[in-house]
Amino acid sequence: MCSTGPKDAPKDWRGVIKHLGPGLIITACIVGSGELIATPKVGAEYGFSLLWFIIAGCTIKVLVQVELGRFAISKGMTTLEAMNTMPGPRFIVSWLVWCWLFMFIGILFQLGGIVGGVGKVVAELGWLSQLGENTDKVIAVAVSAATVAILASGKYKPVEVFSTIMVVLFTLATLFALGSLQFSPEMSDYKITSGDIMEGLKFKLPSDFSTAFAAFGIIGVGASELIYYPYWCLEKGYARNVGTANPTSVWYDRAKGWLRIMRIDAWLSMVVYTGATVAFFLLGAALLHGTQEVQDGNMIAALSEMYRPLGKAGLTIFLVGAFVVLFSTMVTASASNARLLADGLILFNVIPKPKNEERAGKLLSKCCIAVPVFCAIVYFVIGAPVSLVLVGGVAQALMLPFLSIAALYFRYKQTDKPLQPGTAWTVFLWISALAMSAVGLFQLYQKLP
Repeated sequence: MCSTGPKDAPKDWRGVIKHLGPGLIITACIVGSGELIATPKVGAEYGFSLLWFIIAGCTIKVLVQVELGRFAISKGMTTLEAMNTMPGPRFIVSWLVWCWLFMFIGILFQLGGIVGGVGKVVAELGWLSQLGENTDKVIAVAVSAATVAILASGKYKPVEVFSTIMVVLFTLATLFALGSLQFSPEMSDYKITSGDIMEGLKFKLPSDFSTAFAAFGIIGVGASELIYYPYWCLEKGYARNVGTANPTSVWYDRAKGWLRIMRIDAWLSMVVYTGATVAFFLLGAALLHGTQEVQDGNMIAALSEMYRPLGKAGLTIFLVGAFVVLFSTMVTASASNARLLADGLILFNVIPKPKNEERAGKLLSKCCIAVPVFCAIVYFVIGAPVSLVLVGGVAQALMLPFLSIAALYFRYKQTDKPLQPGTAWTVFLWISALAMSAVGLFQLYQKLP
């Protein structure tokens, strides 16, 4: 955490790197269920043809992410507090916070799918075969317990350190997975060619792309991560370093400096998670397209089956990488949702606002325990990891138009003029908002009878 009190943002790269962190947490959260389950499923169904769509899905939402972060840092408000300022109907809270609540329920189901996905990966490894057919459920309990142990303190630093380690590990794992296709003689039949890449960069859509649009809600910065990000910016200390808002040139200059740090943090994390997402999409397209129909719950098993020609060592590395990807998402998403749960309980007047930091910490600690436990229960009751993950994807996609509206509202109505972005950024923000809204409206159309 940064020291207390306002201070100017660093301008040298060493100082900038020291103050990065929220993006790493979001990256560890992003590269998980969408990348390992939903994204390969898109590749399996459509081949390489939607590569451009996957890249767009990762990059286009960053502008809205930065805009929400801009508001949080300049105003010192959490995302739910900011959403609660939206004009329109209110019952206890703003209509937009109610929309978040419905999405939040879908996200908990998605995390239940991730818990199950981790269990299935360990079952594939065969390390605990003595547990029999209940291996995945036993591991689901163990994963939830481990998540609670990591997060129980409710502090920022353990989450940042954990995220950094996980980002390094799953980056190495994805490089291994792709490198195996390109350079291992045993996998030569699945080698990705330049023609495959060029085919994927042609801007075209198949007649039925419901799975792709569902994945769009998860890949890259999904609606949930858009909401998480400002929380981590606040906990890192960006808003505290800016200090209380006041209309002076000194304060505006200091705010611009920390907003620059935030933008660097967001864009660097985008590069990492886009690379990982593209890698998993290419794996699905290269290994699974046209070979078999991937049934619900079998995505990880199907991918791991294709790596068996590499022998036990190669298969183990792939599965360990899959474990790292899913477990990192489970921990960081649980940490993020615990903060939202605590904030939501206060906004909905379920509990009074804590009077001091100690009580706030105790509330957050309880929420950090409650979220992983609930997710394990969801998997025990429902199962079917792919379906649970896609439920979360649909919920996030439906939320995207509303977050787009909020970002534009904050841009024009809530952000002080000296801190507002320039013309070029605003144009791309509108493009981002319209694209996100189109995906959400398509999902709504798909669900109407």
